[in-house]
Amino acid sequence: MMRGVLMGSRVSGAVTRLLRATVPNGTAPTRAIHVARLNAIRATVQPALHTTLANEKVVSFMLADVGEGVAEATIVEWSVAEGDDVTEFDKVCEISYDKGNVDISSRYTGKVVKLYYEEGDLANVGDPLMDIDVDDGMVEEDDDTTNQVSSDQPAASTSSEATQGNTNNTGKALMTPAVRRLTREHNLNIDDIVGSGKNGRILKEDVLDFLEGKTSKKPAAQQQAPAATATTASTTPLPNAPPAPATSLQAEDVTVPVTGIQKAMVKSMTAALQVPHFGYADEIEVDELIKLRTALKPVAQSRDIKLTYMPFILKAASLALKQYPILNSNVNEDCSEVVMKGAHNIGVAMDTPQGLLVPNIKNVESKTVFEIAQELTYLQALGQQNKLKIDQLSGGTFTLSNIGIIGGTYLGPVVVVPEVAIGAIGKFRRVPRFDAKDNVVPVNLMEVSFSADHRVIDGVTIAKFSNAFKQFLENPAAMLSELR
Repeated sequence: MMRGVLMGSRVSGAVTRLLRATVPNGTAPTRAIHVARLNAIRATVQPALHTTLANEKVVSFMLADVGEGVAEATIVEWSVAEGDDVTEFDKVCEISYDKGNVDISSRYTGKVVKLYYEEGDLANVGDPLMDIDVDDGMVEEDDDTTNQVSSDQPAASTSSEATQGNTNNTGKALMTPAVRRLTREHNLNIDDIVGSGKNGRILKEDVLDFLEGKTSKKPAAQQQAPAATATTASTTPLPNAPPAPATSLQAEDVTVPVTGIQKAMVKSMTAALQVPHFGYADEIEVDELIKLRTALKPVAQSRDIKLTYMPFILKAASLALKQYPILNSNVNEDCSEVVMKGAHNIGVAMDTPQGLLVPNIKNVESKTVFEIAQELTYLQALGQQNKLKIDQLSGGTFTLSNIGIIGGTYLGPVVVVPEVAIGAIGKFRRVPRFDAKDNVVPVNLMEVSFSADHRVIDGVTIAKFSNAFKQFLENPAAMLSELR
């Protein structure tokens, strides 16, 4: 700012000195004429100079590369609006990409002049997110930037929307383009729909529930009585009139762009198609595991630890990987090198509001069952809040999918490239089995299914690994022999 002011004063002074040098030392009337000319020129030069300096103070804040080769990201939520003042390091927005969500902070102090995207839009890395006037008060505010209303949004009372909490500070209803399109297709007034998302955001489920009549309109005090009366009268059937046909929940096809986690899945599964998979499955008796967890659960509760079966399964997998380290590997793109990883960073597939994410627990080989349980609970909480970070979603060496908590027995998991193996755990089932004396006895079983990259893993190796994994779970006391 100071540099611009100094430049302006220097240039202005130079112009004055140049013009004064041309004023003759003649009579007073003649000199007065030249002084008038000097003032006229100064009045023309200085406003132009001021405008040029002001324009140079509006900078474009670009979307930087957040790492992992990200080329584009979705704008999840703006924390600022056009006309807001921001300071350096203030959060301006939250973006979502194929690895998770990231908060973007401002690099400048000033006033937001323009936002290039709406919430839900896709932004490319290297393109501007917003324009910031880094010199407060030097750039005149554009009246249009503070009063823009989406052309596809029905006119509504701003104060009424704010009362319901489903608008942002620009007066626009908070919803993604796909949800807005759905309201248009069904000719819905967005002011009638109460949003259940964060900050009153209207979700797709809110629109569908409204169409099905599961949710009511906003309080009648905020609706116009004459309009409501007219609507009621127009929909009242005449005597002996046939009933109106039931309207379809979705009368037309809806095109939804593939973004965020879905786009990451497309990329991951396309890469996995290049890998020849080898599958192996077995069933594991878990009666002793159930007894062990039951015995340790009170101890875990006294330490405020949620103890499920998954920490035992993760520890058993790590102990088996220690015996067969080739399964704890990454392979390069052309499969010319295999890197056997020293750390057991075991990924756990989780169902989150964003979709399926696979954070990993680092260094499982050096953690106790209780420590694994604590970290697993922590990652699950972050996943539900869409707050998983890049380092928690990258660097995996082996993956387990606990799909059994939803259902299913034998499965066909897909390898997460560049890893070389993955396991899927089925649900616990109580089934009849023959004992050593041919008596039918009840047994608790868990099915496990493994898939491996057949370019570097052969069937014998995955079978031996599965047997070691099975031994540790059927006889959990055997884990003690491997602990240090």
